Amino acid sequence: MALGTARPALPALLALIGALLPGLGGAQTSVHPLEAIIPRGGSVQVNCSTSCDRRAFLGLETQLTKKEVAQGDNWKIFELSGVQEDSTPICFSYCQAQTMVSMSLTVYWFPERVELAPLPRWQPVGENLTLRCQVAGGAPRTNLTVVLLRGEEELSRQPAVGEPAEATVTVLAGRDDHLANFSCRTELDLRSRGLGLFQNSSAPRQLRTFVLPETHPNLATPSIVEAGTEWPVDCTMDGLFPASEAQVRLELSGRNLHPTVTHKNDSLLATAHDKANMEEEGTHQLSCVVTLGHQSRSWRENVTIYSFPAPNLTLSEPEVSEQTVVTVECEAQAGALVMLTGGVPARLPGPRAQLQLNASAEDDGRIFFCSALLEVAGQVLHKNQTRELRVLYGPRLDKRDCLGNWTWQEGSQQTLTCQAWGNPVPELKCHRKGDNALLPIGDLRPVTREVAGTYLCQARSPRGEVTREVVVNVIYHRNYILTTILVTVAFTIGASGLAAYFYNRQRKIQKYKLQKAQEAAAMKLNTPATPP
Repeated sequence: MALGTARPALPALLALIGALLPGLGGAQTSVHPLEAIIPRGGSVQVNCSTSCDRRAFLGLETQLTKKEVAQGDNWKIFELSGVQEDSTPICFSYCQAQTMVSMSLTVYWFPERVELAPLPRWQPVGENLTLRCQVAGGAPRTNLTVVLLRGEEELSRQPAVGEPAEATVTVLAGRDDHLANFSCRTELDLRSRGLGLFQNSSAPRQLRTFVLPETHPNLATPSIVEAGTEWPVDCTMDGLFPASEAQVRLELSGRNLHPTVTHKNDSLLATAHDKANMEEEGTHQLSCVVTLGHQSRSWRENVTIYSFPAPNLTLSEPEVSEQTVVTVECEAQAGALVMLTGGVPARLPGPRAQLQLNASAEDDGRIFFCSALLEVAGQVLHKNQTRELRVLYGPRLDKRDCLGNWTWQEGSQQTLTCQAWGNPVPELKCHRKGDNALLPIGDLRPVTREVAGTYLCQARSPRGEVTREVVVNVIYHRNYILTTILVTVAFTIGASGLAAYFYNRQRKIQKYKLQKAQEAAAMKLNTPATPP
């Protein structure tokens, strides 16, 4: 039987014999190369030779596909092809005795699959995250390493063990890991075998981390809303990360309010404006739900929608003549209480209020006030209504509003005040008796003596007329002041002239006496002395 078709146990048996009987007859068998590494499916040439001094029989025992490509005296070259796995081919020779030697043939190949297991869609910050990388295939495993990475940062380096090999590492997720890429890589290091470092990487997977506090959102909304009005809703929450990824849903009894959401740092604000409908009267549940990652926080408040129109305040006649009986009524919707005021003692609130009065001039312009009260969800609400009563009456000129006598100082600034009353407002004119001169009323002006006199003030309207006599007195003084001034000036001038006369006369007398004294002294000096 040919050696190439020997049973699988034959190479091991031959290797054992070669080890037990080395060098019989002194001839040795050699193989080149002793070690070889080739890619899977590749080929290699093996040189088998012997030191026999005569022609020997040479062969190569292997299960691999082989072909003799060259030969010579005591050597042969075989080509092994299509190598799929590690093998130990044996060169043998027969020279008086059989000797053999084996070589190590290593096959390398790259992993067929390098994959990082899917990451959670959202990972809470502060919780452990386990990364798993699976590697299928790849050899030699003793030279194959699995590296787990965050970006380019190496998290773990482990040998590839098992098939498929799995490498894991646990990290604490943080805010910095949000949107970070994680991957794994295999390294087949054959540099010690004269080849290179071969790397295969998985597709990166992006991680999203989040923080959602245990606290609930804050709802700011009125607890009661009047039907037909627009009302605001605010929902806020702090401590979110990333706040821009948070989803907010505002609902009123299941109806989406479609809020507008804004973000600032780690906070969000959701605002909505809704119009309350009459059909929605009653108590509703308003909810705000904030969702981030796979978690949600929610809060709910009750909102009561109510209808409360202003009370109905009526006057039997809004404009009446004096001595007409007027009925004032105030009424509100069912469930509300009303209170009516307007110059009359207030009564306790009730479902309806009414009063009657006999209209007089003093009632003209009177304001009647109706206040309705309604309790909604523990709150007391007020709605008010007012009406004004107009009473028609003739002109009036009372002493308090138009004095019968004015006394003024000439030249002073005065305003003549004379007020006529009536509805409609009467026209007022004051004419002086005799010359029918018109007295200016209501103007501030200096008083002159020409305005003095007796006037008839007449107030007239479609409902009649009334007249009142008014006397204007002007106090003035004759002009004695100028005469006094002139006399004083004349006296002063006369006194001054008289004083000047006496002063000059006295001066001349003194001068004359001095001159006479000087002349007497000169004569005395010129008189000769009397001899003894």
